[in-house]
Amino acid sequence: MRPNMPRPVKYHSAFDIIGPVMVGPSSSHTAGALRIARMARKLLGQDPTAVVFELMGSFAETYRGHGTDQALTAGILGFATDDSRIPRALDMAKALGISVVFTKVSGALYHPNTVRIKLTDGVDDVDIVGTSLGGGKIELIEIDAFPVHLSGDRPAVVLWHKDRAGFLAAVLAAVANVGVNVGQLSLERSRKDGDALVAIEFDGACTVELLDALDGVHQAVQKIRWIKPV
Repeated sequence: MRPNMPRPVKYHSAFDIIGPVMVGPSSSHTAGALRIARMARKLLGQDPTAVVFELMGSFAETYRGHGTDQALTAGILGFATDDSRIPRALDMAKALGISVVFTKVSGALYHPNTVRIKLTDGVDDVDIVGTSLGGGKIELIEIDAFPVHLSGDRPAVVLWHKDRAGFLAAVLAAVANVGVNVGQLSLERSRKDGDALVAIEFDGACTVELLDALDGVHQAVQKIRWIKPV
C-alpha cells in the first residue's frame, strides 16, 4: 500500500514561514514536533502513562541536537510552543511517572520530519503518524492506521465507529443543521462493516450546539475526540 503522503503546505503570510512564537532552535524540529505530540495527547483524551516516539528521516538523525526529544515530550504533557518548561520536559515526564521511549525507524518515508507516536493511559491507546512541514506547520496523516489529513490549525472532531450505511450522512446532517462548514474530511474503513474512522476539520469555532449535535449522533460511534487548534 502506498504511504499516505502529506499534502503540499500552503503559506498564507510571512509568519507561516518564520514560524510561531516558540522555545527552541527550529520551527520544524521543535515547534512542529511539539504540535504533533500535542495532537496525539488530545486524541488520547487524558494524561498518558507511557509513550513511544518512532523517529524517521531527519527527526531520527538530529532529534537530540535540535531538542526534538524535549519538544515531543512537552507536547504529550500539553505544553504550548512558547512554554518556558520545554527544556525540562523530559525530567518532568519522568517525575510524573510517564515512560518515554525514543527509537529510530526506517522504511517507507512519509516526509523528512516524521514521527509515529504510540500513547497509552493503561486503558486506552492511540497510534498516530505526523509530519512537520516547516514554519511550525504540521499534518497528521495516520490515526490508528487509518489515513487522515489534519492540520491542527482548525477545530476538529475524530470519530471511531463501525462501518454502517448512513453513518456519514447522519454526521454531516447534524453538522449542517448547526450551520457549521466542513473544511476538510477524511473517511476510512478497515473493511465493509468493520472498524472505521472519520476525521473532520471545521471552519470557525466548535460551538456548544455542534458538540451536542454530534454527541451520540449515531449508535455506531465507538469513541469521539474533539481537538481544539494546537
